[in-house]
Amino acid sequence: MVADGTVYGWCFAHRHDRARGYPGCSSTVTLWRHGSRARLRLVFRPGRERVIADGYFDEGAAVRLPDRAYVNLHEPGSVRALLDEALARGLVPATGTVEVDGWPLFDAVTPLGPPDGP
Repeated sequence: MVADGTVYGWCFAHRHDRARGYPGCSSTVTLWRHGSRARLRLVFRPGRERVIADGYFDEGAAVRLPDRAYVNLHEPGSVRALLDEALARGLVPATGTVEVDGWPLFDAVTPLGPPDGP
């Protein structure tokens, strides 16, 4: 994908920590500038009111439960929104690999909607 004239590559991964079960799972989106070895890893782990793919949701799912906001981490449009937010925050490294919690970026690209009513 191209952002501000720069070509970025990306990939998705889902990992399991069998010793910890679902709480040890994580979904990761890794982003990099074309030709660079620097990497930004956005890590999504399940937590309070946050779920990721677990066999019930599709593989790329990241869901905020209070308002059921959903992002598919396999979708180019979703990844582009996360990349744009990461760029705006200055998170994309020039060298090395940086790993950050992806949920704050998720919240930025999916503003909290009204809670479900009865």
